[in-house]
Amino acid sequence: MRIERVAKTTREIVDAVRRLVPQLSSSASVPDSRAIAEIVASASTSLFVARSDAGDIVGMLTLVVFHIPTGTRAWIEDVIVDGDARHGGAGTALVEEALRHAAASGARTVDLTSRPERRVANRLYERLGFERRETNAFRRVLGD
Repeated sequence: MRIERVAKTTREIVDAVRRLVPQLSSSASVPDSRAIAEIVASASTSLFVARSDAGDIVGMLTLVVFHIPTGTRAWIEDVIVDGDARHGGAGTALVEEALRHAAASGARTVDLTSRPERRVANRLYERLGFERRETNAFRRVLGD
């Protein structure tokens, strides 16, 4: 298993993201190549991919590092491992690499959210040192 930070948008990256996103969310729109290129080009966002020993992209993770008055923070989103590659260590390797990158960027904390029904993912996050927080998560849908 090899983890790499995506530095350039290629057809392979676009195809992988478009294949993986529907495995996480049936309601999210699948990003086009332009949207993926914007993610890769963003100074605050890092897209990581997991490659199998054969070189195939089997997972992805997005890390956002941002600066606020109380310090540098980081947020992990869209952790996705292909259904055929689950339980092979890709999720662990992706999160560990994101944590290293966040620490190197000066982040004080790394947050993420995960739906309760994602039991395997939640156990992974707890095993990697994430703690459940007593908090209220709020969302407001914009547009439409």
